[in-house]
Amino acid sequence: MASEFVHLHVHTQYSFLVSTLKLNELAPATRERGMRAVAITDHANLFGAIRHYKACKALDLTPIIGCELNVAREGSGDRVDHLVCLASNLAGYKNLVELSSLSYTASATQSSPSVTLETLSQHREGLIGLSACLGGVAAQRVMEHGPEAAEPVLGQLTDVFEPGAFYVELQNHGLPENPVVNDILSRAAARLGLRTVATNDVHFMNHADGEAQLYLDCIRTGKRYAEISPHHHGSFEMYLKSPAEMAEAFKDHPEALATTLEIAEKCSGLELTLGKPMLPAFPIPDGYDIASYFRKVSCDGLEQRFQELCALGQPVDEALYRRRLEFELDVIVKMDYPGYFLIVWDFIRVAKERKIPVGPGRGSGAGSLVAFALGITSLDPIPYALLFERFLNPERVSMPDFDIDFCMAKRDEVIRYVAEKYGTTSVGQIATFQNLKARSVIKDVARAMGFAATDAQRLASLIPEKAPGQTYTIGEALGVEPKLKAQVDAEPEVAELIKQAQKLEGLTRHAGMHAAGVVISDGPLSDHVPTFENDGAFVTQYDKDDVETAGLVKFDFLGLKTLTVIDIAERLVNARPDRETNPLSLAAIPLTDPEAYALMSSGETKGVFQLESDGMQQKVLRPLKPDCFEDVVAAVALYRPGPLGTGMLDDFIRGKHGRQAIRKLHPLIDDVLAPTYGVPVYQEQVMQIAQKLSGYTLGGADLLRRAMGKKKASEMERQKQTFIEGAEKNGVDPAQAKAIFEEIEGFASYGFNKSHSAAYALITYQTAYLKAHYPAEFFAALLTADKDKIEKVVRTVDEARGWGVSVLPPDINASALDFTVVYAHPDGRGPRRGPGKLVDPYGPQIRFGLGAIRGVGEAALQSVFEARTEGGPFRDLFDFAQRVDARRLNKGVLESLVQCGAFDSTLAPIGISRARAFAAVDRALERSRASSRDREAGQETLFGLFDTGAVSAPADQALDYPPAEEWDRFETLRREKQALGWFVTGHPLDRYGLQKLARLAQPVADLRKAEQWSAATVAGVVEGYTERIFRQSGQKAAFFEIEDPSGKVKAKLKGELIEVFAPVLTSGEAVLVTGKVSFPMAEEESQEEAEPTLLVNQVAPLSGAVLSSTRSVAIRLAAEQTTERQLASLGALLKDSPGSCAVELSLTLPGGAEALLGLPALRVEPTDAMLSGLEKLFRDNVVELR
Repeated sequence: MASEFVHLHVHTQYSFLVSTLKLNELAPATRERGMRAVAITDHANLFGAIRHYKACKALDLTPIIGCELNVAREGSGDRVDHLVCLASNLAGYKNLVELSSLSYTASATQSSPSVTLETLSQHREGLIGLSACLGGVAAQRVMEHGPEAAEPVLGQLTDVFEPGAFYVELQNHGLPENPVVNDILSRAAARLGLRTVATNDVHFMNHADGEAQLYLDCIRTGKRYAEISPHHHGSFEMYLKSPAEMAEAFKDHPEALATTLEIAEKCSGLELTLGKPMLPAFPIPDGYDIASYFRKVSCDGLEQRFQELCALGQPVDEALYRRRLEFELDVIVKMDYPGYFLIVWDFIRVAKERKIPVGPGRGSGAGSLVAFALGITSLDPIPYALLFERFLNPERVSMPDFDIDFCMAKRDEVIRYVAEKYGTTSVGQIATFQNLKARSVIKDVARAMGFAATDAQRLASLIPEKAPGQTYTIGEALGVEPKLKAQVDAEPEVAELIKQAQKLEGLTRHAGMHAAGVVISDGPLSDHVPTFENDGAFVTQYDKDDVETAGLVKFDFLGLKTLTVIDIAERLVNARPDRETNPLSLAAIPLTDPEAYALMSSGETKGVFQLESDGMQQKVLRPLKPDCFEDVVAAVALYRPGPLGTGMLDDFIRGKHGRQAIRKLHPLIDDVLAPTYGVPVYQEQVMQIAQKLSGYTLGGADLLRRAMGKKKASEMERQKQTFIEGAEKNGVDPAQAKAIFEEIEGFASYGFNKSHSAAYALITYQTAYLKAHYPAEFFAALLTADKDKIEKVVRTVDEARGWGVSVLPPDINASALDFTVVYAHPDGRGPRRGPGKLVDPYGPQIRFGLGAIRGVGEAALQSVFEARTEGGPFRDLFDFAQRVDARRLNKGVLESLVQCGAFDSTLAPIGISRARAFAAVDRALERSRASSRDREAGQETLFGLFDTGAVSAPADQALDYPPAEEWDRFETLRREKQALGWFVTGHPLDRYGLQKLARLAQPVADLRKAEQWSAATVAGVVEGYTERIFRQSGQKAAFFEIEDPSGKVKAKLKGELIEVFAPVLTSGEAVLVTGKVSFPMAEEESQEEAEPTLLVNQVAPLSGAVLSSTRSVAIRLAAEQTTERQLASLGALLKDSPGSCAVELSLTLPGGAEALLGLPALRVEPTDAMLSGLEKLFRDNVVELR
């Protein structure tokens, strides 16, 4: 029996946090309920249009693409009303695309994406209009102004659309307004000769899902379930009703039901052309067509590559390369892809011309010789047996797909170039959708139900991980996690929570912008796909799959931080004294450097691309000891969960070192597995085995590889037969062929794309080379790239110091914007072997960049650098203030520069401390303003008038600085941290000594390797202490961070312990903290990547623990730099600190000899007050506690 009703007003998950209806369930449910067509009408957008169209077509349903637009009210500020538009044909679809795009990119209101009726009227061709819900234009006018408003508003809407294309919606959800509004609108429609149409404003699938809909409202509004009113937020009747249910609801309006069929028939003419790629026309020179020009630039590029390979001393079989190039060119031209290659070639060529770092390749594209010839990739595919067919298979029509890595800092510059070349409205980025995942939705529903936050977190943490960053669904977790199942069975409230969370899991929370995807269209994007705006960029409403289905071609512009690091490091290396006339080019270094491989083999690979993790260092690098590039390629491919779980890595390592015989499957394919010691590692090896053993073409072998990955039984049986028959023709025993097939079939799930692994291994090798040969420059580049990530900065500084590379504080006369390298021995005559691992006679040291100082913007620094370039080094704070542009200088800038130590080198010669310089800031600013006024008036300053180049005597300079209470070491470092974000010249815990601290606590950095719930004690300073009371439970918790010289860790204190320990934690003193280590599993990060939290159960002042374990105090002074006044003050200070610890005083004499002065009669208590007094007296740390 034919359907008697069609749903024309349906909201899916793409009406974000408004509908629980999942789009992939809509078409099957429509068919199951006996309807022949269905519309989607999401709020203002077409995010789901392509998926809806394909799903309906697959089930022989009529897809109706629509949208419930927001219509701006004239003269009513930001108020909008709703109006449903459906596309009846291709013109209507294109107009709907344009209207949805305009609602986002040129919205008529600020509060929500909207259009005006005038704009709608200008794009009405092919559109059918429905008057919408109680929030619609017509219903709102009637409810606000009474029945008399009905005819005017319906007449106005009728005029917006083409004749006969506007219908009046009637809805019946059991809401009190429904019958009143329906009656008024239906009567007015009859008087105007308009047709009515029954709709249900669908927001969920079944009646039973109404409650889940209310929980979704709680997530959207932040309210509790108890606060949500079904009447206010919609009715339980707003589900996908059957035709019979709709007939019952509209028994008084049967004609409105019949109208749905009429409208569905009108919309049946919409046919979209999908899957046909549309590229913009690439401009080519006169005398060429696109194919001949493509061949020309490819052949020219190969000749250039020959010259480069020759310069590197690499032998090249030119005939082999030319044959391979011709083969690839023929395939690309035959498949009609020259335009794609030329577009990619062009923007990469321009990037390189503009000195924007480009990666050597990514994904299977590195297997193309054409790509190598064009400079799209930088790794020669032939020596490493990389296969073109893995990238572009002539036996399977699919678009090529280059993923391009750019320097993170300059990626957007390349995208801007593309937008300028093809038109800003023709280039956009691609949508991505953030969905409600298992853990987050459990916490969301728990909050709505009133669960305590701790209970919500505990339940969410019961969802286990499948793989790093990927959790089970709730349904899967119930099957694999007994604790979760037990709680659901035992506690009805938990069972209800899980039931509702499962219904919401997978819904879309919001749309965002894909990290890399860019589309370039032939003409404006909105001629082809709907768009929205995100951070000022055009973004397609379709995601990466749907945008390609719609015909647009995706280009991936990825930002890779490591390329930024390499670029900075290479520039720093080439600024070295020994490189001025012999610049380093990483593109030209041989892949055989023993020091680079020695570094990798040692596992000292922090900062080295892809080799940073502890697991990589311990499980792969140290046992493998890579000594050739193929080993690095394999290491990158093997350090993944699949190979690690199968023993492939162990077999590879044993095979390399001769501890295991290399397996030989068959003489025809032994050479395929030889580079990996008999262990199949790469997908390309599967293809080569099929080619050599069974006579597959490489294109056919790629199809086999794909089939193995999909594990479709019928296809695998067919492929197995082909494989065995082909092998038999080559003289292989069928039983042996069958065994080989089954072995590679099992491996196929774990095989890695060698082209990708090899290209990324090149970046790995380059970073290892830099670290091995130029560690100071490499660390400086890492610090610049990570300057906003304090934790990484601290770890890099710590490692640099371990290598013997000093990190110098910022200096107003020596620092640049970023971290730089300075040389203690620019003539290269320093000791060849320095401290730590450093082997460099130039004595490189890293200088902190001024750009990393908080509160000092680039505009102020630009003025600083201009003044320094023009007038030379600054003499002191006052000289600085008078020469730098006063308009860019303020109190905060000067205070930050003083507190971080940037003026220390100018203050020390005149005996001025940071405390006195800080006290002089206001005076210096007044001088700055006075100098600025004089300059503007065209007068010389008093100082400039008599300045003959002489420098004031130190005593005269010192008079400018008012007296001030000195800062102790703790206060100096606290202010330094305030300005820089971390401690550069020391740490507040330094006063206690590393050996002393090691006996009391473990380094904070070690907690990252701790076991879950293990006990730990750390010492440090407290940062960011805050207290919160949770509304649901009424419980109080305190949150803070503990920082020691190795890093910082988050800490949490709960309940009654807060009252006990808060005074110590907020005292500003260093503390000793004990607790248990917890790894909260964040939704988007794996357990391995999660940062630990210390759940605190004990806090004590560190000074007390130090005191109780100290037996003596050693004080070391330099005799030449110590005055009689200081010695007298020292004596008084020690006498004022009586205690039980012995005192040992030593004086370093001018010749280097040391005089020990035992003070047997003197016993002290080394309190923080005493240590602080010593620091104020001598400024440096002169004490060792024993």
